Amino acid sequence: MAISIGRRLEEYTIKRPQEVLIVTAEIAGEEDQITIFKGFSSSLVRSTPFDPDIPVLPTDAKIVTIDRVASPYNPDAPRYLQQGLTWETMQQLLSEVGV
Repeated sequence: MAISIGRRLEEYTIKRPQEVLIVTAEIAGEEDQITIFKGFSSSLVRSTPFDPDIPVLPTDAKIVTIDRVASPYNPDAPRYLQQGLTWETMQQLLSEVGV
């Protein structure tokens, strides 16, 4: 079974703990923003399930953009490493870290 997009992004942040990913995605026809840091995901728009086995980023989500931000994340003054990455560009970074 293939690893989900959300799980791949979580694995990436485990391997790069100095980064936070901010994923803008379309979920069930609505836009959501999800932060991913050190292997954990949390929605900035919707409630986040308490059960870590329930994916915050469902398999049918459409990735709009991904921002790479330096950790620690300060929402008032984020330190962007890269902004507006496409899923295709992010896949190259995932490959670089073996995810």
